[in-house]
Amino acid sequence: MNNPPPIEPPTELKPLPNPWRSSVGAVIASGLAIALYRVTGYISQNFAQKPLHSDNDLVVKISIAFRTLVVGLSTLAAFILAIVAVALVALAIQATIQKLKQRPSI
Repeated sequence: MNNPPPIEPPTELKPLPNPWRSSVGAVIASGLAIALYRVTGYISQNFAQKPLHSDNDLVVKISIAFRTLVVGLSTLAAFILAIVAVALVALAIQATIQKLKQRPSI
């Protein structure tokens, strides 16, 4: 019977990325999150100012579902970008602490 070769654990961990790159990524992600959050507000205000004019219940239900989907997806995207920004800030802090620990003391 053929035995598969044993899986060896990784011997070396990858180094953390440069704190500067993580910080720049965090700034970009937070800027996009803020912009998308504001766009979400404008979209929801626009939907609220323009009521539906239809006597057909199916049309009203589909329109409400579409409006909810659009606002929900844009809100979800904004908060995902905000979480990414927070995670990149945490990564930058972790990389900075790791670099400070690796410096040899004089």
